[in-house]
Amino acid sequence: MRIFIFLTLIFPSLIADELRLVAYNIHHGEGMDGKLDLERIARVIAAEKPDLVALQEVDKGCKRSGSIDQAAKLAKLLKMDHRFGKFMDYQGGEYGMAILSRLPIEGTVVHKLPEGVEPRIALEVLVKSTRWPGKFSFVGIHNDWMNEALRVEQIKALQVGLKGRDYPVILAGDFNAKPKSDSLMKLEKNGWKMLREGRKNTWSASRPTVEIDFFFSKGLPAFWFKDSVIAEKVASDHRPISVVITANNKKSTKPE
Repeated sequence: MRIFIFLTLIFPSLIADELRLVAYNIHHGEGMDGKLDLERIARVIAAEKPDLVALQEVDKGCKRSGSIDQAAKLAKLLKMDHRFGKFMDYQGGEYGMAILSRLPIEGTVVHKLPEGVEPRIALEVLVKSTRWPGKFSFVGIHNDWMNEALRVEQIKALQVGLKGRDYPVILAGDFNAKPKSDSLMKLEKNGWKMLREGRKNTWSASRPTVEIDFFFSKGLPAFWFKDSVIAEKVASDHRPISVVITANNKKSTKPE
């Protein structure tokens, strides 16, 4: 009994039909204080006890961050599995995004997106859980930061890439777009649900005035959610966001 209680304190989603998710633009581990500190990033993530994490601005072997594999190091610190997707070669290594997972990863897809100031991808992992919601995809995204018309094209390309999925998909990351932007409205018009209750600014971390990081879902069975911005001011130039998605098994009221 004590072991069971201990495990549920560390991993609360083990005993409930829920998913705990985090999205975090980690700015290659460099904080607002100019320090490179992946252990600090790991502590911020660990406090949320997530099942899955979408990371943006991740280095792999780049000189500026000590030529280490940041996704692998974070995965080791957090005791999670990981996948990395490359935007481009950079400083002797690769620059891109990553997904960390506590759930079994059964497949990975890298979706190439239209290029802007930098190359862009979306990184998809197929996850199969013995708990709710079973089989689903978790997709990390980091759209262009300069051009909204290009962001619309990136969303279009991603939707083409995800076409035919007959299971739920959750999309998470740094969209570089405001909630009512054309690119995000295009998602909502195509059946995606923004997992957001009220304005939650995420950039810049020390005193955020802009809301550009989000979660979306499509095809999830009836559920409730609670989203939040994590009050971390220093570890990166973005504040991380989290959401807890819980199955609405009663279905007695209108689900999200």
